[in-house]
Amino acid sequence: MTLQLNRNTAPIRMRNYGRIVQDMIAYASTLKQGSERDALEVYIAQCMRQRNLVWNRDQEAGFNRVREDIIRLSDGKLRCKSEAFAQAAGQPAPQVVNPKKKKNL
Repeated sequence: MTLQLNRNTAPIRMRNYGRIVQDMIAYASTLKQGSERDALEVYIAQCMRQRNLVWNRDQEAGFNRVREDIIRLSDGKLRCKSEAFAQAAGQPAPQVVNPKKKKNL
């Protein structure tokens, strides 16, 4: 599968991240849910955080800010809810509850 991007006329939506990050988000939004997409989300977030630190030296860009920007740039297609993203952000992994299992009291 090849992704056709019109690099010459597509405007850069957030200049502090650049066109490469925008293209990576566009590619990640075309992937199906899975480990490859989760790993790409984490990599994109790390790149965005690093670029934001270069652009804005006076303020720290945490993963929550980066998550909001990823959601905005992907038009809601990427949600950054994976365990790998939570671990990279230093947050506890989301707990998955199995509704079929019942506790015996």
